[in-house]
Amino acid sequence: MKANDKTNVMRVLDSKKISYNSHTYEPDATLTGEQIAGILNEDARHVFKTLVTQGKTGAYYVFVVPVAEELDLKKAAKAAGEKSIDMIKQKELLPLTGYVHGGCSPIGMKKQFKTYIHETASGLDKIYVSAGKVGTQIEVSPSDLISVTGAVISDIIV
Repeated sequence: MKANDKTNVMRVLDSKKISYNSHTYEPDATLTGEQIAGILNEDARHVFKTLVTQGKTGAYYVFVVPVAEELDLKKAAKAAGEKSIDMIKQKELLPLTGYVHGGCSPIGMKKQFKTYIHETASGLDKIYVSAGKVGTQIEVSPSDLISVTGAVISDIIV
């Protein structure tokens, strides 16, 4: 891969000497996570989506969950020590994180927010998350993703 093809996510991982594989597909923001898993020829349990939320205190949190699952906002709030948590509005995503909807990664945001990864990741040898742009995923070990993001493993799905 040429240096100018690398995303910020890849540059962060390279700088920390973390091993990963990148996978690209035709960019299409209308694809579901399950469809992306199919394109990657991967079980959907290995493909994760990144969700950005805001707690009642005003703090922002990042939750990384399997694409076929739904974030449980009550469990998420409990994990973050908040009374309640809501998803941020889509128009707030780019200014807050530097990423667009469908290309949001827990790695390399403008600011690193407290991050939580669903507990199923810890039982897998690899997971896929967005590489920071629509049409590009990275395959990385869950332990490396936890290391680079400072994430906490939590039960956060419905």
